[in-house]
Formats: sequence, C-alpha cells, structure tokens
Amino acid sequence: MSKIATVITNMFEDSEYTEPAKAFREAGHTVVTIEKEAGKIVKGKQEQSNVPIDKGIDDVSADEFDALFIPGGFSPDQLRADDRFVQFAKAFMEAKKPVFAICHGPQLLITAKALEGRKATGYKSIKVDMEYAGADYQDEKVVVCANQLVTSRTPDDLPAFIEESMKLL
Repeated sequence: MSKIATVITNMFEDSEYTEPAKAFREAGHTVVTIEKEAGKIVKGKQEQSNVPIDKGIDDVSADEFDALFIPGGFSPDQLRADDRFVQFAKAFMEAKKPVFAICHGPQLLITAKALEGRKATGYKSIKVDMEYAGADYQDEKVVVCANQLVTSRTPDDLPAFIEESMKLL
C-alpha cells in the first residue's frame, strides 16, 4: 500500500481533505499530514474539521512517500509562501510520483513551476494563474495528466477526483 504525503495547514477546504483521506485510508493506504511543525492541530475553513499534524516539513523527504495530496481551500496559498513546501511538491513532480491536487491545490504546483506543458484543472479563480504557469487548463471535473497528476475543480468533483487518484495508487 502507498504512503501519501498530505501538505495541509489552517483554512483547508474541509471535504477536500476529509473525503479523499478517508477513501485512501479505507483502501489501506497511509495518509501522513505535514505542516510546519508536528503535533499541532489545523482547522478547516468550514470549521467542521480539525486535523492533527503528523510531521513537520523539516522532518520529511519526498523520497519517503509514494504520492502527494494537496487539498484545496486557503491552505495551498499559505503553504506556497514557504519554499520548503514548494521544493517538496516540486520533488514529487520531478520524480514522476502521483500528485493529487484539488481546487486551489494547484497553487502550490504553480509556485513550484511544475505545471508547464501539463493538462490540469483547478478552481475557476486560479485558471488564469495556471495558464500563465504554462498549464493547458481543462474545465472538467477531473483531469489526469501523464498518468501522474490528478486535478479537480471543487468539492462537487470529489467522487471523480477520488476515483482517479485511487487508480494511480
């Protein structure tokens, strides 16, 4: 089974973390939450979810994981301001490991300069940012690129996002 790095901080979109994480765990995969420091609790923007952080970013390496999961909400925008998270995400893309990013999740990949020439989708407000980053933006519920990158737009797309992510695992 796969070990999935999940980069997350406060103001993540609740269902965009909880539903995929639950599906991954039920399928036998390990979901490891990563933020600036281990042991803290991050809160969802809908105030429905509190997520304990397993590892601090300084204590992990992309080499330890099989895949990367980036939930949406305001979390990815905050994380991309920290070069450690940018380099972590970039390492997964460069190693061609599966990366799952929903809603605003691709913002971290934009900052990592990892979307050029890739088919991808995301929340409509980041469409232009994705295009400037060189992505071929597709307005579809789920886009799978190069059998590595799975992206979706909104919580409404979660069933397709989870299904395609599970296929790559």
